[in-house]
Amino acid sequence: MSFTVPVAKIYYMPSKKFTAVDAARRLMRSMEEAIDNMIEEIRKPVDPEINGSARKAELQSIKQTAIDCKELLVERQRLEQMMKDLTIEGNIMNVQDYSGGFAEKFSK
Repeated sequence: MSFTVPVAKIYYMPSKKFTAVDAARRLMRSMEEAIDNMIEEIRKPVDPEINGSARKAELQSIKQTAIDCKELLVERQRLEQMMKDLTIEGNIMNVQDYSGGFAEKFSK
């Protein structure tokens, strides 16, 4: 014997319309804060009391933070270009692929 149980449908009604441009703006603001935080970490002086491998690890950490910050800055610039394209073209379907470097972007 089998029974069928009715299932209630739940409809999600967002409080406001989600747009890619709004999400990109929020992401850009967050990226700016992250970049600022990374720059502040890089500016902090290395403790003169530490020597040897601890000092080397600290300097390596600063270098890695600088590299990460540069990569985040590049991604932010790509996002900024995507936003310009979105506001000009009106949709994301016409946005070019900017996954390549600067020269590749303009060689197309």
